[in-house]
Amino acid sequence: MCKVTVFIADGTEEVECLTIVDLLRRAGIDVRLVSIMDSETIVSSHKVTIIADGKFDTEDFSDSDMLFIPGGMPGVTNMLAHDGLIELIRKFNAEGKRLGAVCAGPSVLGKAGALEGKKATCFPGWEDKLNCGEYTGAGVTTDGLITTGRGLGFTIEEGLELIKILKGEDASADIKRRIQHPDTV
Repeated sequence: MCKVTVFIADGTEEVECLTIVDLLRRAGIDVRLVSIMDSETIVSSHKVTIIADGKFDTEDFSDSDMLFIPGGMPGVTNMLAHDGLIELIRKFNAEGKRLGAVCAGPSVLGKAGALEGKKATCFPGWEDKLNCGEYTGAGVTTDGLITTGRGLGFTIEEGLELIKILKGEDASADIKRRIQHPDTV
């Protein structure tokens, strides 16, 4: 079974984070929601309290197949300042493992050097923090092992893209039908 680690911090945009978690879990993908803060309990960018499955300092990431970074402020600022997370992203990138992010989250991948020479997208105004090969401005961009999304409005599309990548087109189409995606009704 595929395993994805989704990171969360105080100030994370809750819908970007939890939409990805929800869709991947619906597809039968093992997802761990991991706090980079000192507590498993975080307060999102819109003051929603979320309890993560674990904390960065006590997690073992060796069996994760993918890392995912949601956006939100000051969540992304907290992630950019977390040296352990930046180093983990560098390690995953060097090992050829999957990475994903949405909104301002791709800037964390950019700081880690994971987007060098890659096509990527992000929330408008964050392009200069990507350090990528080409900013696409698209809703969702996958280049090799990295998938980035423009913002909250594209999280369902990004989640379906990740399911297609991790479990196949049929699994993605099944979830798309089950959630009553407008393209299916």
